[in-house]
Amino acid sequence: MNALADRIAALIEPSLTAMGYDLVRVQIDGKRQLRLQIMAERSDGSGMGVEDCAAVSRHVSALLEVEDPIEGSYTLEVSSPGIDRPLTRPADYSRFAGHVAKVELRTARDNRRRFTGTIKGLEGEAVVLDTEEGSVSLPLAEIERAKLVLTDALLKSAKPLNA
Repeated sequence: MNALADRIAALIEPSLTAMGYDLVRVQIDGKRQLRLQIMAERSDGSGMGVEDCAAVSRHVSALLEVEDPIEGSYTLEVSSPGIDRPLTRPADYSRFAGHVAKVELRTARDNRRRFTGTIKGLEGEAVVLDTEEGSVSLPLAEIERAKLVLTDALLKSAKPLNA
């Protein structure tokens, strides 16, 4: 289903950008009833409100109705990434440098797939984390999933909703 999620992302991302939103993630899951999850954020970095999610939902629904990339019925869910957000783009690791993240690799490295540490940023095509065991460099291509860890520092850095 990754190919379908990638196709949908390519379809909706340009118009979301034009609306002032950045696409964070497209996920498809469900066996009996497909669920299409769109995660977006405001390009200006201010918080997403319910009105923003509704605007994105209406826009994506209209696009998908015309293009019809999904066979059969599905449920569309639009959300903001939240404070302990997933890290899905290389720029996220620079943007959130100094914050703690959990990173899971596709395959084990030194008998480990999961790493938790403070993001130092990017060095070429790798994320650098300061962990309790020391500094590690994790190639972006090997990252299965990553997300911020809720900490006091992250809470203090959060921007208010754009009301």
